[in-house]
Amino acid sequence: MGFSIRLRTSSDGCVTSNLRPARFGLLFCCLVCAVAVNAQTHEAKLDLPVATVDGTQIYEEDLLPAIQPQLLPLRSQEYDIKKKALEDLIQQKLLESAAKKKGLTAEQLLVQEVDTKVGEPSDAEVQGYYMALRDRTKSPFAEIQVQLKQSLKQATIQQARQDYMKRLREEGNVVVRLSAPRVNVAFDPARVRGNADAPITIVEFSDYQCPFCHQVEPTIEAVLAKYGDKVRLAYRDFPLRNIHEHAELAAEASRCAVEQGKFWEYHDQLFKATNLDKAALVGYARDAKLDPAKFDSCLTGDKYKAEIDKDIEDGRKAGVSGTPTFFINGISTSGAQQQDAFTRIIDEELAKAPAMRASTGK
Repeated sequence: MGFSIRLRTSSDGCVTSNLRPARFGLLFCCLVCAVAVNAQTHEAKLDLPVATVDGTQIYEEDLLPAIQPQLLPLRSQEYDIKKKALEDLIQQKLLESAAKKKGLTAEQLLVQEVDTKVGEPSDAEVQGYYMALRDRTKSPFAEIQVQLKQSLKQATIQQARQDYMKRLREEGNVVVRLSAPRVNVAFDPARVRGNADAPITIVEFSDYQCPFCHQVEPTIEAVLAKYGDKVRLAYRDFPLRNIHEHAELAAEASRCAVEQGKFWEYHDQLFKATNLDKAALVGYARDAKLDPAKFDSCLTGDKYKAEIDKDIEDGRKAGVSGTPTFFINGISTSGAQQQDAFTRIIDEELAKAPAMRASTGK
């Protein structure tokens, strides 16, 4: 069935059509049905297999273990590009809005509200600036004093402009809904540290023999101390069997500590240890006041090998290719990162939490 609609412009500038109400209602109904059918068709296509081998169907989700490690960095890179463009556009809109209220251009506004309010640097400030740059210049102070004064003033103006933009943003009711790529990562409730109802969950895939995992431990402890009940940490095993000969046995030992309710005490000991052979693992169990007989019995016979394999499999599906890798509310970051790499994501997530609760009614 086809429809022909003639549109005309009335004397008041509105667009009208030749359709009578009944015909328009019929057309609207058909259009809605067409959209619904297209949506259902699209969803059906997503459920279709991408290949069939001897009657066995292969779906896109079956590809994830192989391609997720390559896809996740690309998605993160795409997000970073979008975020930078969005931040630039937000700044532009804030400036334009503030400038329009004063009948100025954006640049005129910055000059009026910021640049003209920055005074000339004092001689002492220029001298201090020179002293800070002494390792990078061999020129005598007298020869470059004028350039230093200009450079210092420009640096002060740039900082003042950044501070001004920060104030505009705080006053501008800015709501950002662009989200970083997330991966749904499960965790073991028996290996969680912190408030069970915390709005932020950090899932760590780690290796007890990995030097970078040891290096990042103080950072994780600092993050947990800073945010208190707002953050919880979940640990999952990802022993790099090919290069760390004791990592899997250490993972087994830590799970034996779970049996006696001492996982985190034992976990902390392992990340301070330099030796992870079996004798050392038994010694750490004594230090953590674990029952020696129960621990020895547990550590014999690969009791938790299947569960460790499951952690590794889930990690690979989520895109883990090395240790340590963290998922902060599903947002990935890897390596021995500095504290600000964690706090940046956590602060953004906490800022979104009230709006997310309001939209869900929780």
